[in-house]
Formats: sequence, structure tokens, C-alpha cells
Amino acid sequence: MAIEKRNPATIAITAGRDDSGSLAPSLTTATTWSSSGLEESHRQAKAIHETKFYSRYANPTVEAFERAIAELENTQAALAFASGMGAISSVVLALCSTGDHIVAQRNCYAGTLAFLNGPCARLGIDVTFVDGRNAQEFAAAVRPGKTMLVMAETPSNPQCNLVDLAALGAIKGPFTLVDSTLATPLGQRPHDHGVSIVLHSATKGIAGHNDATIGVIAADADLIADIWGYSILHGATASPFDAMNALRGVRTLDARLARQCGSAQTLAEWLSAQKCVSAVHYPGLKSHPQHDLAKKQMNYFGSVLSFEIAGGKSAAAKFLGALKLIRPA
Repeated sequence: MAIEKRNPATIAITAGRDDSGSLAPSLTTATTWSSSGLEESHRQAKAIHETKFYSRYANPTVEAFERAIAELENTQAALAFASGMGAISSVVLALCSTGDHIVAQRNCYAGTLAFLNGPCARLGIDVTFVDGRNAQEFAAAVRPGKTMLVMAETPSNPQCNLVDLAALGAIKGPFTLVDSTLATPLGQRPHDHGVSIVLHSATKGIAGHNDATIGVIAADADLIADIWGYSILHGATASPFDAMNALRGVRTLDARLARQCGSAQTLAEWLSAQKCVSAVHYPGLKSHPQHDLAKKQMNYFGSVLSFEIAGGKSAAAKFLGALKLIRPA
């Protein structure tokens, strides 16, 4: 359900609490729950997102994380997966079949590109790639009656290109999806702009402590129910351990994001002044070609930046080898 007007930072430290009274995430590790009898077992097996049945269907700890993300994204519901790629593949395969068409952003996460160019192609799902910086290209590539999904990533990984969320949300016909991983729910809320599905690799900014591998989507309840019906067959189920750690990460998200984005801005400005750096990609820079769009649709400019070292690959390798505090990963 839609949330009341509250500061997103407040939502982050309160969302997803259960009725137990515990102020910390409760861990439920059970895989199976007993029932009162045959009728109850039948009801549970047919129910949507039934909590106390089988952990591939739902888990109380995972549901607490899902409720938190739904509140943060201002959507009716959310659904967690074993990873960000688990979320992407489940959404695509739940909504698209052989002969269907997808419009996708060309500059996006390498795993997403590999999935669209590999499994989707083998399944006969046609994909048209467009330049996400020009929002009109998404709408122009839609094939009425064929296009089931329009996919974007903003900011994109790794070049920090942006997509106009309002223009994407205005597309009629297919479902629209935004991978908002690098922004986090505190950086932007695509659903508020009319986007159907918001997706995160919560492994990264949301969980934030390098100890949880988990993906999540947020959308209207009916759409989540449809995708859930496929996801229990796909099997990319989120672990309660990862959900617990990710929910802990949600609690510190505002404090972490503010500091990280401030550091990213400082680094981007410093790097821009270095002669050995040929390009810096960060939406917070006034020199970024989409800086005005970033100011329009983002609360933070993001905690991730990328830059190019003059001299090509060998110079970049030398730079990485000289790092003292930062570990290449």
C-alpha cells in the first residue's frame, strides 16, 4: 500500500519491522512449516506469497526486507531474489515469451547485456538496443502488440549515463523497468515517475556491507504476484541470511549514502583537474552532459563514478597497481 508522507531517511530506519516487537531484523531459517491438516496444506500451496509454507514461496525474514523496499520505493509490494541477475532474469522470463520483443538500453551492466544477448536470443525473444540518453529512442523502438518490456538503467554502470524517468514512465503499452541500483531508493524513486518496475542489485548500495548477495524488485501488487508465480519455478530465491543483512544495510543507508556521495563528488572534481585523467563520468559534475537531468530527478548524484586514464590500458593497469588504500575488486 502507498505510504504516508515521511522523510525517506525515517522510512529507512523503521520500514520492514514485524509484529514481534524486535527492533533488529529477526532471522527465520526454517524451510518448511507444519499445517493444521490437508485442507490447510492445499490452501497454502495455492496461496500467493504464503509466508509459512515453504521457503521457496516466502520467508518471514525475506518478507521483512521486501516490505522495507516497497515502503522506500513507494510501491504496493516488492519481491526479493538470490541476486540482482536473479531479479533481472526472473522479470524478463516471467513477462516475455518466444516471439516477444524487448527494448533495452545499450549502455548498461555487463551481466544484463549478456543475459539479453545470450539466453533471450536463444529463447527467441527479440531485443532492440537504444541509446538511453535519448529517451525518445525507447518509445520509437516500441512495437505495438509485440514489445512486452522496456528496460533502462540509470545511472548506468559504469559510465553513469542517465535516462529521463518521466519520459520512460510515460511510455504506454509495455511494462517499463528501471535498474536503479547505483541510485538506491534514497537517490531516486522511478515508480513515482510512472515506471512499472524498479529493480536493484541490493548486494551493492542497499545492503552495503559486502556480506549479502540479493536482488529485489518493487512494483504494484498484481504485477509482483504475477512475477512471483514464475519466480518460485525459476528458483532464484533470496536467502533469509542475506535478507537479514540487507535489511540491516537499509537501516544505515541514509548515513552511508550521504557520505559516499559527498566523497564521490569530491573525487570527481579532483580527478577532473588531473592532467593524467582524460574523462570523468559523474552526474554531480556541472560538466556532465546530463547534469541538469540529474538535478531534476535525483536526490543524490550517486556513490559511484568512473574515469578514464590518459594512455590507455597500460596506464590504467599502472594506476591500479599503485593504489595503496583502495583494493581492486
